[in-house]
Amino acid sequence: MSSIEKRLEAAGLPPLPRTAWLEIDLDALRGNLAALRALAGRDVPIHPVVKADAYGHGAVPVTHALEGAGADGFCVAVLDEALALRAGGIRGPIRVLYPIPVALAGEAARQGVAVAGGDPVQLAALLEAAEARSAAEPLDIELEVETGLGRGGFAPEALVAAASRITEAPHTRLAGLWTHLQASEDPERTNAQLERFEAATARLRQAGLRVPPRHVAASGGLFTGVAALDGVRPGLSVYGIAPDELAGRALTAEVRATINVLRPVMSLHARPVRVADLPVGHGISYGPTFTTARSSRIATLPLGYGDGFTRAFSNRAEALVRSVRVPLVGNVAMDAIMVDVTDVPGPPVTTEDEFVLMGAQGDDRISVEDLARTRTTNTWEVVTQMAGRLPRVYHAAAGPVGLRTLTER
Repeated sequence: MSSIEKRLEAAGLPPLPRTAWLEIDLDALRGNLAALRALAGRDVPIHPVVKADAYGHGAVPVTHALEGAGADGFCVAVLDEALALRAGGIRGPIRVLYPIPVALAGEAARQGVAVAGGDPVQLAALLEAAEARSAAEPLDIELEVETGLGRGGFAPEALVAAASRITEAPHTRLAGLWTHLQASEDPERTNAQLERFEAATARLRQAGLRVPPRHVAASGGLFTGVAALDGVRPGLSVYGIAPDELAGRALTAEVRATINVLRPVMSLHARPVRVADLPVGHGISYGPTFTTARSSRIATLPLGYGDGFTRAFSNRAEALVRSVRVPLVGNVAMDAIMVDVTDVPGPPVTTEDEFVLMGAQGDDRISVEDLARTRTTNTWEVVTQMAGRLPRVYHAAAGPVGLRTLTER
């Protein structure tokens, strides 16, 4: 494969501002969406979760790609994420899954963004703000039901009063009913939550209230057979990563087949800014926590914990170069990591060599799961911590199709 500079130039895109970058595979993204839609059911609305900058992949470019591939709408966590998508040209339905500051209720209504109601005091203030408006656009509110997560939502016995207030108010509309599973891989716990959710829904019906569209299943629920109801909201799986908690679990053949066709969307690449031969006894990086025990060839890669490549990887993670695994040595700094390339076969490694820190090179792969295990966290944290200053190169089969940097959007 030609260098990233040549690929960007051939695509008519600007050069990278640094030799560390993320590659975002839009073909994989679209393929993952298609696989999840087939699993959920062709007629089931699918609203991918694109919060936290689309799990670190870049919210606006990723959401455009998903919208073009037929996604029915999108979920975010906070209102400014929704407004950024609208400013970026996204026109499909957007729902915010956490309560918003009530002062922004009017802006949410103007932008056609559905907001969450999960607390009586917050909902009362939200309704008051909505009623103070004279604009024609109603504010769509989706009620969260507390079924056991312990994080937000109305208790089932309080749901009728909340839904009635929204329905009776002149400038609001009850747009959805939802809950979030605590441990989708735990059948007993999940079934208890679903029973509480159904009981809450029954209360609305018994009160003569319209039951709005309902959604429960995220990635884990989709894979463990939770009913799709009126839509699903997959997050991690859209990006080609199966939820960690499903590892080793008994899953249906259809689910296994779906997981097997998911492809990781993100990979992390770098080229050294220096490769130097250092003598025995030379300390590496701040601290130092690594000292050369032999004459060593050390490559410096221009990324670090300021980019989301955490200090927990110090002396623990690996990289691929020429399809060979090489160890990171010394403490991860804010802007640099060091790699011992002494044992790489062939001519000495130089600044022209491309390293992969997450993703495939040749027949080997460092997966996001590998990185999560190395730093004893989950895969969600690994990808969402990729900082905004890391350039993102968006590509498809034909090559690069977009670039996002701090100055190129």
